[in-house]
Amino acid sequence: MERVLLLLICFLLLSQPNNCSSSLSFNSSTPLCHSHQSSALLHFRNSFSVGDSDDYFCDLYSNPPKNSWKMGTDCCGWDGVTCDTMTGHVIAVDLSCSGLYGPIHPNSTLFSLRHLQRLNLAYNDFHGSTISSKFGGFANMTHLNLARSSVAGNFPSEISHLSKLVSLDLSGNYGMRIETPSLKRLIQNLTHLTELDLAVDMSSVPPNSFMNLSSSLTSLSLFMCGLKGRFPDNIFHLPNLQLLDVSSNFNLTGSLPTYNWSTPLNFLGLAETGFPINLPNLVSNLKSLKQLYLSNCNFIGSSNLAFLPNLTQITSLDLSYNNFSGQWPWSLLNNAGLTYLDLSHNNFIGQLPDLSTNRTQVSSSNSSSNSQSVSQIPSNLVSLFLSYNLLNGTIPSWVYTIPSLRYLFLDYNQFTGHIGDFQHNSLVWLWLNNNNLHGPLPVSISKLVSLTSLRVSFNNLSGNVESKIFSKLKSLGTLHMSNNPLLSLSSFTFATNILPKLYSLDLSASNITEIPHFLRTAENIEYLYLSKNQIKGNIPKWFLEVGKDSLSNLNLSYNFLTSVGHLLWKNLQFLDLRSNLLEGPLPVPPLGISFFSVSRNNITGQISSSICNLSSVNYLDLSYNHLNNVMPSCLGNLSNHLVDLDLQSNNLHGTIPTTIAKGCYLRSLKLNGNQLEGPLPQSLVHCRKLEVLDFGNNKINSTFPHWLETLPELRVLILRSNNFHGPLGNPKTKFPFPNLRIIDLSHNEFHGHLPTNLFKYLKAMMNVSANKGELKYMGDDYYQDSVIVVMKGLFFELVKIQSLFTTIDFSNNNFKGEIPKSIGELGSLKGFNFSHNNLIGRVPPSLGNLTNLEWLDLSSNKLEGEIPVQLVDLTSLAFLNLSENYLFGQIPQGKQFNTFTNDSYKENRGLCGFPMTNACGNDEGQQPPPSSTIPEVDFEFENGFHWKVVLLGYGVGFMFGLGLGYLVFSSGKPIWLVNIFYGEQDDKVQRSKKNARG
Repeated sequence: MERVLLLLICFLLLSQPNNCSSSLSFNSSTPLCHSHQSSALLHFRNSFSVGDSDDYFCDLYSNPPKNSWKMGTDCCGWDGVTCDTMTGHVIAVDLSCSGLYGPIHPNSTLFSLRHLQRLNLAYNDFHGSTISSKFGGFANMTHLNLARSSVAGNFPSEISHLSKLVSLDLSGNYGMRIETPSLKRLIQNLTHLTELDLAVDMSSVPPNSFMNLSSSLTSLSLFMCGLKGRFPDNIFHLPNLQLLDVSSNFNLTGSLPTYNWSTPLNFLGLAETGFPINLPNLVSNLKSLKQLYLSNCNFIGSSNLAFLPNLTQITSLDLSYNNFSGQWPWSLLNNAGLTYLDLSHNNFIGQLPDLSTNRTQVSSSNSSSNSQSVSQIPSNLVSLFLSYNLLNGTIPSWVYTIPSLRYLFLDYNQFTGHIGDFQHNSLVWLWLNNNNLHGPLPVSISKLVSLTSLRVSFNNLSGNVESKIFSKLKSLGTLHMSNNPLLSLSSFTFATNILPKLYSLDLSASNITEIPHFLRTAENIEYLYLSKNQIKGNIPKWFLEVGKDSLSNLNLSYNFLTSVGHLLWKNLQFLDLRSNLLEGPLPVPPLGISFFSVSRNNITGQISSSICNLSSVNYLDLSYNHLNNVMPSCLGNLSNHLVDLDLQSNNLHGTIPTTIAKGCYLRSLKLNGNQLEGPLPQSLVHCRKLEVLDFGNNKINSTFPHWLETLPELRVLILRSNNFHGPLGNPKTKFPFPNLRIIDLSHNEFHGHLPTNLFKYLKAMMNVSANKGELKYMGDDYYQDSVIVVMKGLFFELVKIQSLFTTIDFSNNNFKGEIPKSIGELGSLKGFNFSHNNLIGRVPPSLGNLTNLEWLDLSSNKLEGEIPVQLVDLTSLAFLNLSENYLFGQIPQGKQFNTFTNDSYKENRGLCGFPMTNACGNDEGQQPPPSSTIPEVDFEFENGFHWKVVLLGYGVGFMFGLGLGYLVFSSGKPIWLVNIFYGEQDDKVQRSKKNARG
């Protein structure tokens, strides 16, 4: 009976009973893989290095292991291999996420598999190899996937020969280019295409090349292709199109249908494009919409979001980076199918809904009538991005109970309260940093065994952090716990054999006293930030072996280290050792270093010429040490890649290297506070990107370097306290110094008349409105400039320079003649100092136009006449010094002038009136106004910091307070409170978001 049943099965399945062996073994009736195809597969895979895939997609959706590929076994049973059940030919190969590394050779054995119908090599690293024309030889190919496989070069037109192709995915290979002729052939010949993903470089392709796409197309993705111009309208009307993604084509525009838009579209991505979007109209037309991505878009019409809960089919919604404000309609969470929600980088206010009461909590400034009903926990939510908003209150308990939640980003808000207990282990990324959370780090974090990234920095967390919290987190790669002043890490830092996959650790400002011992086993560490701690003494020898081949960023600044030893890190690119107690000779960083700072230490000796072997260095800061001898002449050769060079406050002498490369890339050069002499190197004219030049406090002997006028980006020029001499003369160029904001020529031997024409062309000091708006600083993400200036008679170091900060200091020279009236056009000026010269004539009334002026010093000259009454209108003026001149007449009264003391006017025998003791004739108004009428003045600076002070007259205490206040306001916060360097780059966050959509 069994024999009959088996024979019947053979007949029904194969219709060829003779294929069933006499032994009636069903397995043996299936054709075996052909030996030459088995060998071809093995040879192909063995032509690559094989490791762990580091692509984020592969972390999300792990593929079966490819460890079953062994010689002598049936390849039809190998992981990722499919054979034709009739012939045994290999018809499908899936090697995606296999960690393959190396080029695909044109004579690869892969191309001998002529029967292939499906080929998936996505998420590997083929090392920039080109796609061979032999890919066009797979005549039966229906599915080809090379997504994110690091292929490059021109797209081979032979792929257009694959007439049976229904799915082509080349996405994420931005080294590949598709030209217009190849694209047109592809569209013309591949008439059966249903899925097309061409996220490659198509910057030379006009969008109308897509006009004739097949009507059978169901999916079209052109993400970040460099497309520009108008997108064809007809594509929105393709009858079968379900997915359309043209996101991140910044110069792509077009128009969406406004009526009669009948489409099965369920995925629409228009993020970061120029499409004008009427959101209510779009939502009303797209009834089947499930995934909508509109990050950083151009919205027109109403911005009312109250209708969004009507999107009952929506599963993924991205409205990030759109500056939306007000309350978010949280009732959208009622949608049981919602899996992805990104509202980050907006200005939403209020609190997350408290589902225990089925009502939305509202802030005290809002009426309870604005609360919105939320009836259920969004139990299918996978990704929740709410970063960079104004949300407050506690994080509600339901957030910790969603079983599917993998990505939770609540950073940069105003959440308070404790971090709750996590009920499930699904979380992969958890970012709670930059809030007002307090209390302990919950032990329930130990449940999150899938966690790869945890950030809780910049909160008020407290209590002991035990190593047992992290002992089971074997996948954790990023751990940032910095700047929690009450958090104790002593137990955690001495643990061993935990966090084996850690590659980014930030424990800055965490009160630790030693380098954490668990780093001994951190073989993959790449980013390590331990700045602003209490780490003392020598760097231990074992630490120099940590991440020897992997460490790229190391920040040990603001500690108490005395020695670093021989640096062994081969791939180190960023090393910050500033503000320690390092002694001895200058440490030698690895040759591949990009950022190197040992500023503010006790390093002695000379700068060896070996520093010039740093062929990749962009930022070199050796300032505030005790380095001596001469500057190596070869430093000039670094200028073709060096961006910032800071050698100020050392004991260097000799001349400045004169050979500056023609391809000079310098943006900032600071040599202040040395013993350098000789002239300035005129080869600096090659540095067209120069913004900051500081040669102050040296012994440079030269005339004014008029050739600097031609530098178009120069913003700061400091020549203070040198031996410059001769007249300034008028500019040699028609439009000199167009961007100059700070110029300090004080304490030199310049003479002659002030250059009237110079002040007429200082455009950056004139345009007040152009300097207002968003608070910006000179520098970049890696390095922000600092400078020492004289403000209100005192020296201050601006640890960051506001781009709107402007000052002129020509004091302590031998200038003569009158003050040019054209200075009154410099409406952005904050400070103006012409003291200690031989200037004559009257104080120009035009100075009353400088409404932003905060200090004015014209003391120790030969000025005469009355003080212009127009100066009373300078309501920002906090410091005035007109002493030691020949001024006469009554001192103007009112506003700020009621706050200045006698010191502002002394040694002007002709002046009278308050606050001088000598009255003006019979005038009775010489007494200071009664205390009840002394004005309260509000100082509110552009960064929102507000300071109120009662002006009781100018004195040393007020002077110091106002000066220090300006320093704090200008810098936002002192540099020792600024954590500039930490964490992965933003592109990793964007990449995680894109992959988290699914």
